[in-house]
Amino acid sequence: MQPKSVLEAIKMGIWDFEPPEAESASFDAVDAMPGTREKLDEMARRVSQGLPLWHNEDREDMDDPPPSPRNPR
Repeated sequence: MQPKSVLEAIKMGIWDFEPPEAESASFDAVDAMPGTREKLDEMARRVSQGLPLWHNEDREDMDDPPPSPRNPR
């Protein structure tokens, strides 16, 4: 049986599991600051759903506002 998430893989003793690549359009970016409860909750949700931890458009620091049509990266 193939695990669906990092958590399932760890329970199965598979320590080098990587979730399949996912297009960033298939899950939402988060504007929460790194280290905040909101960001940690989002990362936990992603892990439990078998998604990558990181989204290309996640906020990276205090000076890094989220992308918008008026402020593209």
